[in-house]
Amino acid sequence: MDTRYTPAEPPEFATPAEVAAAHPLAVRHLGAEAWRVLRIQSEFVDGFNALAELDRAVAVFGSARTPPASPEYAIGEQVGKALVEAGYAVVTGGGPGAMEAANKGAQQAGGTSVGLGIELPFEQGLNPYCDIELVFRYFFVRKTMFVKYSQGFVVLPGGIGTLDELFEALTLVQTRKVTHFPLVLIGRDYWSGLVDWLRDRVVAQGKASPKDLDLIHLTDDVEEAIRIIVDAGAVLDETEAAVRQAKEEAERRAGH
Repeated sequence: MDTRYTPAEPPEFATPAEVAAAHPLAVRHLGAEAWRVLRIQSEFVDGFNALAELDRAVAVFGSARTPPASPEYAIGEQVGKALVEAGYAVVTGGGPGAMEAANKGAQQAGGTSVGLGIELPFEQGLNPYCDIELVFRYFFVRKTMFVKYSQGFVVLPGGIGTLDELFEALTLVQTRKVTHFPLVLIGRDYWSGLVDWLRDRVVAQGKASPKDLDLIHLTDDVEEAIRIIVDAGAVLDETEAAVRQAKEEAERRAGH
């Protein structure tokens, strides 16, 4: 293939001027921005194709820096195992640490273990416990896959990336872009300071509603975390069944 007309990937949010400066005239003429749009489209298509057969799944987030010998890693394994036993596939970012722990617990329990990785210069690739593997360039495509194919989030102690995923999910639930979507934070010692700050600063100053904090469930108990997920799933099942019944009744009346 003539690589003169196959542009290298620009940075994820490069400006048109930066793209133009980085590529020769022939490539700029073909439209490097158009190549980027096609890459984004292909990532959505690959993700939809790979995950469309998932039935019920829960996304588990947490730090890639969690040591394998730590109590947090052991909890991640317990979460993965317990979710599979409750009938869920486990979806993580596919990295090491807490993500690896959840994938490992799910796979060893005989369930479906999914890793949705991201291309980063300092990442070491997907962990070895993923049955379904996808690697994305674009964070926003990857986030779409987490939300579209999960019925809830379990969040283990983590850093900036984990906080990003947590608040993305919280925003979607708070704005009702997704419904019946439980957010469970495991680790009271780790997360209680954040929840206290949200209540004592953000809510107290009127920048969020008190009921927004009701969307977050904080626990140290893996069994309680899974019960919250399962109970929310039951509510969703009842809602969907009621909608189907109402639709069938309306169709019968229309037929008569």
